Order: sequence, then C-alpha cells, then structure tokens
Amino acid sequence: MNLILATYTLWLREVVRFARQRNRVIGAFAQPVIFWILIGSGMNSSFQAKELAGVSYMEYFYPGIILMIVLFTSIFSTITIIEDRKTGFMQGVLVAPLSRSSIVLGKVAGGISLSLLQSILFLAFILTPMVHFDFSLFSFFLLLLCIIGLSFGLTTLGVLIAWPMDSIQGYHAIMSVFLFPLWIFSGAAFPVEGTPAWLYYVMQANPLTHGLSLLRYCFYYHQETAYLSFSEIQFSIVYFAVFCLLTFLWAVKMVKKSR
Repeated sequence: MNLILATYTLWLREVVRFARQRNRVIGAFAQPVIFWILIGSGMNSSFQAKELAGVSYMEYFYPGIILMIVLFTSIFSTITIIEDRKTGFMQGVLVAPLSRSSIVLGKVAGGISLSLLQSILFLAFILTPMVHFDFSLFSFFLLLLCIIGLSFGLTTLGVLIAWPMDSIQGYHAIMSVFLFPLWIFSGAAFPVEGTPAWLYYVMQANPLTHGLSLLRYCFYYHQETAYLSFSEIQFSIVYFAVFCLLTFLWAVKMVKKSR
C-alpha cells in the first residue's frame, strides 16, 4: 500500500504541475503539429519509396510525429527530478520510509499520462484529409497500448539521464545532442530501407526504430504492406520489451544508490 500511495502521489504531482504550466501544455502540442504540417507539406511532392507506393509523406510522417510527442514528453517529464532536488522535495522523498521503486514508478506513470494526453489530441488529425488511415476502434486500442509501452521505456531512460545530473542546463544540452538523433535515425523522417549499410545497422540497433514499427503496425495491422511483416513486428516487440525491462531495472538500481 505504501508503494501504491507513493506512486500515486508522485504521479498526481506530475499531472498537476503540467496542467498549471499553460505554456508547457501549448508548446508540447503545438510544436509537433507545426513540425508535421511544415515538413510534411514540403516533402509530400518529392517523397518516393518503392516499398511505400501509394503512401503520401504526410501519412508516412504521421506515426513519426506521434513518436516525437511520446519521446520528448516522456523524457522531458523527468527534468522535474533536478528541480525537485534543488527545492529540497526530493530529499524529503528519499528519507521517507518508502521503496525507492516508487520514485521511478511515479515518474513513469506521470510520463505515460502526459504522453497519452498529447498523443490523443494529435490523433484528431486522422479526421482531416491530410492522412488516409483506415482507422478503427481496435486500432485505437492497439495504439494506446503501444504509446504506454513506448512511454514506459523512454521515461525510465529519462530517469537514468536526469538522476545523476545537478544542472538543468546540462540536461538540456545532453537532450539536444542525444534526443533528436535518436528520433531522426528511427525511420521517422525517412525509411530505413535504402540507407547505407552502416546506417542501416545503426538504425536497427536504435530501440526507437522498433518502437516506430509498432506504431505503424497499429495503423496498418489489417493490411498487407511491404514494410511491415508480422515476423518483423514480433522481433520489434521483443526488442523494445527487453529495452524497457533493462532501463527500468537500471533506473531502480540507480535510484537506490545513495548520493
């Protein structure tokens, strides 16, 4: 019960803090929308890929923007670890007779909630003529499960990065160098197939590549596509599940260490 109560309290604090920061709410949603519309519109007429015949760039780029929303929302939600340490709140949590796992679980629950909220808002664009997904209720359910899994792994990754840091500026510097390449080399902006051999293997090692494959499968699960075979999806599920497990265990171990 202590673990559940502590996790719930930390989760509620993350949600309330996010809701009270209106600029953060608007910016977190507006930036991916502008990114999708501007870049998608500019690349739409020149996008060509044999395995993606009949798919516009706006449609191809759409799951990549959802991945961007989940990635940046999940990882940047952990910046509050540094803020809480500076204000003394984290010291109060650490000396409380609670499991250290509740800190990680509370942050993870908060990151998942915020990612789900912003992703669902962005899904409203499915109703526009800019994309042509044959979306169903089951697709929506699969997508929610996928977003939860993605956010789980990425929020724990954010905990690993934020926990040993004392400077918010340093956190942003690492994120700007680390996050965007992680996203761009996932196949979000261009297909993995057709890339140079060295880049292909780099992208296959990237866990976001497999997370993006799962997102795309949620939109096309009922169709036969040349770039989403069921065996590849099975491998992506196992690969990203292992990534989530390892990052979570590593994050819990790190939080349990005294600083």
